[in-house]
Amino acid sequence: MADATEPPRPVDWRRLLVIALIVASAQATLLAALGRRWWCVCGQAFPYTNKPVGQHTSQHLLDPYSWSHFQHGLVLFPLIRWLAPRRSLGWVFAATLAIEAGWELLENSPWIIERYRNATAAVGYTGDTIVNSLADLACCALGFFVARRLGLAKTIALFAAIEVGTIAVYRDSLLLNVIMLLTPIDAIKQWQQAAWG
Repeated sequence: MADATEPPRPVDWRRLLVIALIVASAQATLLAALGRRWWCVCGQAFPYTNKPVGQHTSQHLLDPYSWSHFQHGLVLFPLIRWLAPRRSLGWVFAATLAIEAGWELLENSPWIIERYRNATAAVGYTGDTIVNSLADLACCALGFFVARRLGLAKTIALFAAIEVGTIAVYRDSLLLNVIMLLTPIDAIKQWQQAAWG
C-alpha cells in the first residue's frame, strides 16, 4: 500500500468548512428525527466525562469514546485516498464525513443501542445526544487532518498508541469495541465490568 501522504497543495478551507456544515446539519436533523436529545437530561454542561460507562457517557461533548472517533479519521483518510487516489481532498473529506455520519446514525438506531446493552459491558447505554454525536464527527475530521499530515507509517503508529492508551486507561478501545459488537467475548466483558462496576 502506497503512503497516503498528501502532496503539498493549497487547501480550500472554506470549501471544507461548507462540506462539514452540510454533513453536520444533515446528521443533526436525522438524529433529531430519530428522537435523540440535544443534550444530557441532567441539564448540566460538562465538556468531558472520563467514564467509559455512566449516566454522562455519550451525553455531553466529549467522552472516552471520542478517541475512537478520532481513530475513524485516522483510518478513513488513508483508506479512501488509497481507494480513490485521483479524487480531490474535498471529495475524500466529504466521503469520510458521510461515512462517519452514517455510522453515527446507525450507532443511535434502536438495534445497535440494544446490541451494545446486551452484548457488551455498556449495559446502561442509551445512545448519543446530538451534541455528542456532532463532537464525534468533529473528532473524526480532526483524525482525518492528522492522518493527512502524518503520512501512513506515523498514522499507524498513532492509531496503535491510542489503542494501547485507551485499553490501559479505560479498558476499551476502537478494536475492542468492534470485537464486542460483532462477536462478544465473555472474558473481555467480565474484565471491563470489573473496572466499570
